Amino acid sequence: MSNTPQHTGLAGSLLQSSLIDSQQLELAITQARQEGKPLSSILVEQQLLSSQQLAQFCTQQYGLALFDLNTVTIESLPPKYLNMDLIERHHALPILIQNNILYLAMADPTNMAALEDFSFRFNLVTDAQLVEESQLSQLLNRLQQGGATSLLDLEQVEADDINNSLELTDDLAADIHMSSQEDDAPIVRYIYKIMLEAVRRLASDVHFEPYERFYRIRFRIDGMLHDIASPHINLANRFAARLKVMARLDIAERRLPQDGRIKLQLTHHKSIDMRVSSLPTQSGEKIVLRLLDSSAIKLDINQLGYDEQQKQFYLTALSQSQGMILVTGPTGSGKTVSLYTGLSILNTVSANISTAEDPVEIIMPGINQVQINPKAGLSFAYALRAFLRQDPDIIMVGEIRDLETAEIAVKAAQTGHLVLSTLHTNSAAETLTRLSNMGLAAYNIASSVSLIIAQRLARKLCPHCKTAESLTAQQLLSLGMTQVDDNTPLYKAVGCALCTDGYKGRTGIYEVLPMNKALADLIMSGADSLTLARAAENAGMLSLRQAALNKVQLGIISLAEANRVTTDK
Repeated sequence: MSNTPQHTGLAGSLLQSSLIDSQQLELAITQARQEGKPLSSILVEQQLLSSQQLAQFCTQQYGLALFDLNTVTIESLPPKYLNMDLIERHHALPILIQNNILYLAMADPTNMAALEDFSFRFNLVTDAQLVEESQLSQLLNRLQQGGATSLLDLEQVEADDINNSLELTDDLAADIHMSSQEDDAPIVRYIYKIMLEAVRRLASDVHFEPYERFYRIRFRIDGMLHDIASPHINLANRFAARLKVMARLDIAERRLPQDGRIKLQLTHHKSIDMRVSSLPTQSGEKIVLRLLDSSAIKLDINQLGYDEQQKQFYLTALSQSQGMILVTGPTGSGKTVSLYTGLSILNTVSANISTAEDPVEIIMPGINQVQINPKAGLSFAYALRAFLRQDPDIIMVGEIRDLETAEIAVKAAQTGHLVLSTLHTNSAAETLTRLSNMGLAAYNIASSVSLIIAQRLARKLCPHCKTAESLTAQQLLSLGMTQVDDNTPLYKAVGCALCTDGYKGRTGIYEVLPMNKALADLIMSGADSLTLARAAENAGMLSLRQAALNKVQLGIISLAEANRVTTDK
């Protein structure tokens, strides 16, 4: 029996021919897989076949006519179908839409995944148009350098495309109408297209970034930034000016950062708020949009990723009439969602709940939400004092930033109020020492804090394309996993048309530390964070690392993702 690997498509056809040495072809196949490049590119780059030889082989093998890509210009490409993620992933370029068929220029016409992904994305029939590899690579390089979003392409974005997908607020509709008579009309339409695409792809942020020689637009999806488009650098100032007009910012002020808002009314019942931040950089003004979609946030404790014991610890702390619950972690780790999940459980007719936030990101009827305004003197500490005169049952403070706020929060927690808040620390145990370093007395920390939750957000593996990978039980044990054997499944990200780089959605990784007498005694004795963490783990607390590895064993996240969001201690 032959040990030669079985290949299909272009690789299989070439192996059966005498056009190339089989050993060289196997090496090229391996290199293509390792570098994530198409086999056609590797063959031409390594000069195993010329671009013309490869094209001639495909015409004879598959009975396809060869298309001269030199007759195509970037301006003639159909802009609506230039999805750079799909183009780069499959090394295939949409060149023509005719009779509801999207034709893709491909050096490898056997790449069925490309045809299927473009067909799924745009709901069209797709067909392969055979081209030479060198011509395709050259055109793709020009496309990636910004030619795809030249002003000519922007002019193809019609206002009707926006109106069909989006019911604009009166101000923004007037903005488009006003711009329709101006040179900036294509820019306005293009920006709205970017916004709609960000909403569709569930992006949390949109970055408009000028650099010395290029301009790029990126989306943050599931916590990671992805390149979306590269308009010409000459358009940088026009993008910045138009975005500032939409956010009602001062377009004449280019030396100082500014903050504003844009509201998109998607339907009669659904809107998206966007926080807008401008920042003067060396190469121009960078604009970042933060998408705040309250309706997309699921405040269900069973969906956040807590294991059963961690969930019970949180629910028990929420059921107490007084005490302090602290949620810690870096920016973007999901602290706000954890807090509001708790508030949604507590939000009853019998409870008076007040929150002080900067900014208010989730609107919740039945709760008195206060937007902090430092310029007007309304700080967290000032708001907390006001809350205590409002007969509160539950208080939520967006962040404990200073000793004054911490002391008022502790006082409230000790006098019959349940207080929820956040800090920026790396672990639950470090939160206790951070409070001490801020100047709080050890007795006040031990007597007021009832629960600390440290958390991270990890990208979940796409259930449609995740692939098992093999590690021995010994390797798994060395990584810190428990209860494993050689048959323990482990999965890695692959990537498909239904996800982003093999990931889809996020889940929480938690370290939940309930206060007990042993920890209180250690706090009173001035113990450091390592001693406190060791005592908590001996009492059964699941560390962030172990919580992440548990999700790896369950096939929810990859080992690479666990390593990214946690460190082995």
